[in-house]
Amino acid sequence: MGLRREQIAWRAAQDLPDGAYVNLGIGLPTLVVDHCPQARALLFHSENGLLGMGPRPPPGRADPDLTNAAKDPVTIRPGGSYFDQAESFAMIRGGRIDLALLGAFEVSAQGDLANWSLGRPDEPPAVGGAIDLAFGAREVRALMEHTTREGRARLVASCRYPLTARGVVRRVYTDLAVLDLARGCFVVREMVEGLDRAELQARTAAPLRFAPDVRPLQAPPLRSQENLP
Repeated sequence: MGLRREQIAWRAAQDLPDGAYVNLGIGLPTLVVDHCPQARALLFHSENGLLGMGPRPPPGRADPDLTNAAKDPVTIRPGGSYFDQAESFAMIRGGRIDLALLGAFEVSAQGDLANWSLGRPDEPPAVGGAIDLAFGAREVRALMEHTTREGRARLVASCRYPLTARGVVRRVYTDLAVLDLARGCFVVREMVEGLDRAELQARTAAPLRFAPDVRPLQAPPLRSQENLP
């Protein structure tokens, strides 16, 4: 019933405004560059020091020195550039990034973001650039599965995991819905066909409000990009 990861990335890519500088966080957001609308002029940024990032290379054409923040091979578009990480973070902290697309463990109804730790004492911290992006980007959007594999809700009234930042998320893309954050509430803009409102609410641990013009959440069939070299 729900979208696959590539389809979530495709849906998020359709909303990127022409001419935007867009950071792609580790995880699901890295797939967005592969589904960018061809006619749209977008500059994709990676925190490890790349601006003008392009899609993944064809098999056998990867440059091991050209990667995104997740160390996946990527290409660079004409006019793109790469530079040291200090300069990359100066762009982020200086407010030069229009949009940050970030993965998330949880998002709260207040727009709080938890995406760097599951709070387990045996796991080392892995915050990376998440805090800088959450505060430095002009807008933050989250891409995530609606629930865990065990069926536990990821959209919650209050985050249970350590916070990355408070009140920063403006839109969430999941396998079941597209939701905006407004006045301390998740507002459903799109939802997958075959899922009724009561079932979507049952999979969400915070009250939902449904927009008057809720539309079907649809995406074309896409072949998996995640296992390409």
